[in-house]
Amino acid sequence: MKSLRQSDERKEPLRDVPFQLLSRFPIARWAPIPLRLIVGYGFMEHGFAKLARGTDAFATILHAIGVPGSHFMAWSTILIEVIGGLAVILGAFVALVSLPMAAVLLVAMFTVHLPYGFSSIKLMAVTAAGAQFGPPGYETDLLYLACLAALVLGGSGPLAIDDLIRRRTNVGNS
Repeated sequence: MKSLRQSDERKEPLRDVPFQLLSRFPIARWAPIPLRLIVGYGFMEHGFAKLARGTDAFATILHAIGVPGSHFMAWSTILIEVIGGLAVILGAFVALVSLPMAAVLLVAMFTVHLPYGFSSIKLMAVTAAGAQFGPPGYETDLLYLACLAALVLGGSGPLAIDDLIRRRTNVGNS
């Protein structure tokens, strides 16, 4: 009979659990790719939209909601969205870039979206011009946060720079 101590020594490190689970279902290892593409593109799109309208316009919005150093924060947010989004698409340093990306989402959620409730879609009216929507709630922020958490905890998946780095590091340690 094995002692409890011996069975504990055979346990795999907690960080390897997602890789073990993914190895049981070969197609599941591809699940992070759509998450990376959607989250990365979404962040980049928001960053490029802010650039297209002009950084001064975004800085004015930040100033109006009481964000200190609005011009610095405008540029910081745009860079986080564009560079972080690209890094997520590439699967590069996802755990690292997810921290400032999550911070951007939390600030948006608590300063802008929270007063409008959960739902991201609020149909206000349907007119001859089409559907009219109200301000979005925090639902989409939570979805982005959940996707980032899934990528950090479960890994970036195949075709990711993080995966390539992990494999090279494992080969170098062998």
